[in-house]
Amino acid sequence: MDRHERLSAMLELLGQRGRVEIEDLAAGLTVSAATIRRDLDHLADQQLLTRTRGGAVVNNVSYELPLRYKSGRRAPEKSKIAYSAAGLVAQGDVVGLNGGTTTTEVARALATRGDLSRTTDGRTLTVVTNALNIANELAVRQNIKLVVTGGVARPQSFELSGPLAMRVLGDIGLDILFLGVDAFDPDTGAYAHHEGEASINALMVQRATKVVVVADSSKLGRHAFTRICPVGAINALVTDAGAPADVIAAFQSAGVSVHQV
Repeated sequence: MDRHERLSAMLELLGQRGRVEIEDLAAGLTVSAATIRRDLDHLADQQLLTRTRGGAVVNNVSYELPLRYKSGRRAPEKSKIAYSAAGLVAQGDVVGLNGGTTTTEVARALATRGDLSRTTDGRTLTVVTNALNIANELAVRQNIKLVVTGGVARPQSFELSGPLAMRVLGDIGLDILFLGVDAFDPDTGAYAHHEGEASINALMVQRATKVVVVADSSKLGRHAFTRICPVGAINALVTDAGAPADVIAAFQSAGVSVHQV
């Protein structure tokens, strides 16, 4: 386990338990107590936790694992999901991408599809996003027309939200939206941890002709803090092969086309 994976594991344990102890972390992660102390000090410097004498506790804020620490989790599954999702895009489409590790992988998959470069009538693939990290990756791609919504950036997810973002999206139509979610339930719909992100994502759903949730199986059949949209607003789901058969059947019964990879 490298340091990035170790920090991610420590933050995830902290989110689950609310408190962690140095000795327990050292034993569980098979590193020295001195290494754990340095890691906890590093995370405390980034205001991701509060150090205590024997370990750490969560900050007095709503806990959510920041995007930069999520990138290594279930990476093979997300890569397969992204490749499959990118295959749903046609030349000249206007594609919406909200923030998240899976949608970031979709952006990378789209960028490498040479057949999307330009149509015979001169139209290019257009990507509309409220995610700064996705915009940063696509800005250098000459085969993609990039539109960034504007708005106020949220450090945990790199997503832009607020009135400025909503104003831009109000004038844009999307052929297809790839929606990254924190949870997706076949009965009640798609969810996000943060209410501001949920609002902007909900508007992106409204502006799209087709909405495709891209989510690994760990997010299915679950709920999060704020609902983005009901399940009826979702046309398709792209997920990994680890999704339980009964959950997949429930989504299909709700009218969602499921692509398992």
